[in-house]
Amino acid sequence: MSSRTRGSGALVALVALFTAGYLAPYLLPTVVGRLASGLGIGPSQAGLVGSVLLLGSSTAGFTLAARGERIGPRAAARAGLIAMAIGYGSAAATHAVPLVVAGAVLGGLGSGTATAVAAAGIAGQRDPHRASSLGLLTVSATAGALYLTLPHLSSGHAPPLVAIACAAALVWPLTGRLPGAPRAGAGRTEPSAAPTGPLPHRRAGAVLAGGILCWSLAQNALWGVSGRIGLTQAGLSEVTVGAVFAAALGAGLAGVTAAGALGSRLGRAVPIGVGTVVIAGCVLLSSAAGSLASFATGEILWNAVYPVVLSYLLGLAASLDPRGRWAVLVGSASSLGVACGPVVGSLLSENAGYTGMGVVLCSLLLLVAVPMTAVARHASGRPLVPGSVRRRGGAPAAVLAGTASASSALVPQMGAPEQPVTEFPVRASRRRAAKSAFRPAGPSDRG
Repeated sequence: MSSRTRGSGALVALVALFTAGYLAPYLLPTVVGRLASGLGIGPSQAGLVGSVLLLGSSTAGFTLAARGERIGPRAAARAGLIAMAIGYGSAAATHAVPLVVAGAVLGGLGSGTATAVAAAGIAGQRDPHRASSLGLLTVSATAGALYLTLPHLSSGHAPPLVAIACAAALVWPLTGRLPGAPRAGAGRTEPSAAPTGPLPHRRAGAVLAGGILCWSLAQNALWGVSGRIGLTQAGLSEVTVGAVFAAALGAGLAGVTAAGALGSRLGRAVPIGVGTVVIAGCVLLSSAAGSLASFATGEILWNAVYPVVLSYLLGLAASLDPRGRWAVLVGSASSLGVACGPVVGSLLSENAGYTGMGVVLCSLLLLVAVPMTAVARHASGRPLVPGSVRRRGGAPAAVLAGTASASSALVPQMGAPEQPVTEFPVRASRRRAAKSAFRPAGPSDRG
């Protein structure tokens, strides 16, 4: 799937596919909450279903990233959308827990497939940053509208699952604008783009991968139970909680814009270290929220800072290896943390309460902030990779960063580390040299 998809029609299809694939992670709090209340299962069991859904999504994304070139974007996208429609639709139509779990797994596989196709196609655009921003804007706006609408629909676990299935069905007609499978002998990557040679910065990359696994786990552990915190502990209505999540998603868009505007002005260590500390404070505030003010403040501030730090972590991973191998490995670790987050959050909240869960997650974030900041401070790499922000999942971001070596607009050239440039003033001479002072240079010239 490294072939470039040009034209406005293909861009519209990719953005729509990105939106459909990302709806499930964005709607995770209401999906987990509705599963617990609608099916009569415990919070930990509902969180486990959410984790299985996300794990299936990340697994499908990485599998397709390695083999999708032979399938073609159009066929892969249609297969993913069919899996989403059948999986989420069947899960919404039954109250048998095993069938709901099976439908969620199938739907998660479809979501991961759709997201991987969109991410690879966006990486091949002439302006990946613009395409990524459009995708983030569309999915955030769609999820925000659903958070405002779903509370007014019938109760039970079906409405959010039906919404995701309908999104897949609506995107289906646009897949005709995507390219088909490459012909024999076409679409092969250049030899120079193959990931050959030893993996550089092994110690720094391993530390970063382990840190981002715990970092993503803590983020999604809170995100998976945020809906229940607002409903049960803060005493808010479902309509109010949906409005808070919609505002938080809007703050996330502001964070994405801020990350792009900030660029490399502060380096990587300061945004990663300070941002993670701020996120830890937001986790503690949200988990202990007992009113609308504290709950809204924690959720909105957290969602504003989250994409900023994530963009620098992904840029750091991409800088450790110009061929993107560390970007894929770090993104895989992030996806594993994202998938395990809901069940970890549910187990912690059941055994230690929401406040105790917040203390544990806050401590974990503060601990991992130290090694990740050290890697950002001491590991040398290439300049920041723009447009690599991804929300609620590392797999698409890793695919984008990993395939970025084929796009000169996304990844700077090799051998261009971030080094300060000192300017030396040059005094211009007021005298003009005579034309006779210039003559062709020859081997007899000296000096």
